[in-house]
Amino acid sequence: MIYKFKSKAGADVIMMGPQGDQVLALLGREPASQGLLAVATLTQAMASLEQAAADDDAAFAALQAEAAAAGQTLPRREGISLRQRVWPLLELMRHSLQAGQDVFWGV
Repeated sequence: MIYKFKSKAGADVIMMGPQGDQVLALLGREPASQGLLAVATLTQAMASLEQAAADDDAAFAALQAEAAAAGQTLPRREGISLRQRVWPLLELMRHSLQAGQDVFWGV
C-alpha cells in the first residue's frame, strides 16, 4: 500500500505503507485508506511529528554515547531517520497551514 498526502498548498508526499502507518500512528490516527488533517489540527500534528523526530534523534544519540563510553564502535543509523522521513510531510503541513488548506491522504 502507498500513502499519498495531498494539499492544494503544495506537492504530494508519497510514503510506502509501513512508513505511512508509522506517521499516522504518531499523529494519533489509525491507519486508514483515506483521511483528513484539518487546518485547525495541523499545528498540533506538526508538533507531534517534530517531537517524535526529536525523541528518535535523542535515542540514537544515547546509543552512540553508550557505545563511546564502552569503547565500542559507534553505531550507524540503519536506513532513513524519522526526521528525514517526516520532513517532506512537515513542509507540506507548514505550507497548508499558511494557505489555510487541509491535508488529505489516500492510498
